Amino acid sequence: MKNMSSFLWILLFILILVSCGKQVDPPAAYGPVPTERQMNWQKMEFLAFFHFTTNTFTGLEWGYGDESPEIFNPTDLDCRQWVRVAKEAGMNGVILTAKHHDGFCLWPSEYTSHSVKSSPWKDGNGDVIRELAEACKEYDMKMGLYLSPWDRNSAVYGDTAYITYYRNQLREILTNYGDIYEVWFDGANGGDGYYGGAREERKIDRKTYYDWPATRKIVRELQPNAVMFSDAGPDVRWVGNEHGFAGETNWSHLNGIEFYPGSPNYKELPSGQENGADWIPAECDVSIRPGWFYHEKEDSLVKTVGELMQIYYNSVGRNGTFLLNLPPDKTGRINEHDVVVLKAFRKALDKEFACNLAAGKKAFADSWRGKSKQYSASNLTDENKDTYWCTDDDILTGLLSIDLGEKTEVNRILIQEHIVLGQRIKAFIIEVLVDGAWKEVASGTTIGYKRILSFPTIKTDKIKLSITESYACPVLNNIELYRAPEQNWE
Repeated sequence: MKNMSSFLWILLFILILVSCGKQVDPPAAYGPVPTERQMNWQKMEFLAFFHFTTNTFTGLEWGYGDESPEIFNPTDLDCRQWVRVAKEAGMNGVILTAKHHDGFCLWPSEYTSHSVKSSPWKDGNGDVIRELAEACKEYDMKMGLYLSPWDRNSAVYGDTAYITYYRNQLREILTNYGDIYEVWFDGANGGDGYYGGAREERKIDRKTYYDWPATRKIVRELQPNAVMFSDAGPDVRWVGNEHGFAGETNWSHLNGIEFYPGSPNYKELPSGQENGADWIPAECDVSIRPGWFYHEKEDSLVKTVGELMQIYYNSVGRNGTFLLNLPPDKTGRINEHDVVVLKAFRKALDKEFACNLAAGKKAFADSWRGKSKQYSASNLTDENKDTYWCTDDDILTGLLSIDLGEKTEVNRILIQEHIVLGQRIKAFIIEVLVDGAWKEVASGTTIGYKRILSFPTIKTDKIKLSITESYACPVLNNIELYRAPEQNWE
């Protein structure tokens, strides 16, 4: 009997080992999911926009189209400085307005004389896109391009001939400058303009005029790894405003077919659509100045570090990306007023997230998939975004806790869903253990790629995340905790 008892214990131990080590199938994807190009874009998080054209020299925001190329003459254009400033600020890509609504081209387009080739800059032999591409290569920075669908200079705008013209220019900029990571289609289309001397108002059907499906095929053909931005995506959507804030609820879902560049239902864009059929995450664009182009009168109106920090928390911290405009001045350099603030912002942001207090700490869950270590809570603090915690398919809630080991001051939490399997979570609560009782310090709706919440500094050794509502079994790959210092951002 004694031998039999020992045998049973050994058998039980073996069964436990087998159970712990067994492979359990991962959850199926839920709803729309990101493509590889969308994932690569999302991970970039912080990007630079460069608005530069004749407007820089006229003081306008939207050029009328009758501006002479003669006025474009930067005295010290230095794209290396642009990219260096962006790189030092922690940005991972840049986007240039290759052509804004005024129709002036920053490259020597063969399809119009309204370009740098007719300007005194470099005796008409310059090419801003070329110089920016070379600077990006030097600094290992990705480059994107904006090509305004509207052209207030073109005599054929409004006719079918313009679509051919526009696509020819699109092919030019996508074939001659190396890899492009993002192509930007603005929603401003149609209105009054110069139009080759007609000086009239031309209205177009924004939904049908450009034949967007055919125009997008050009991008897919020439730059298959590039994401396309517009109100409708199809890869990245406008956030619906120009102050850089995503909605507190922000789904990466959208019924793209319901939108187009300049569509009137843009008010739905900050939050996305909960049951949208397409994966189209939000890009939050905003300028460091009141205007998009450089104007000397705005030198004293550059956003403060505090304002930029607020935008960061409401863009990157709300499942979006942060696209910050840094307009070159008349010399052709990012103005020193902007550079000073940007450097201070980078310094403040580094302090904000200097030390992940959750890294390597013990994490616990009330449930995990198949009781397999493959999906255990320890994956949330291992700093590996490829591992994740999840529950069984029929469990749509979850309790997760992190033991800090000792009383520690905390005031920030960063949470990430494993979005390669879709966006699922729709409500959660954050609590900390204080004097033996759990105290709620924050709550939210969506999480997505990244959600960052701040709360008053509190000392605790345990913090809990309760997922209270989810469309499918919740899947998280990362939780980070921070004690951000009290900073005088102004």
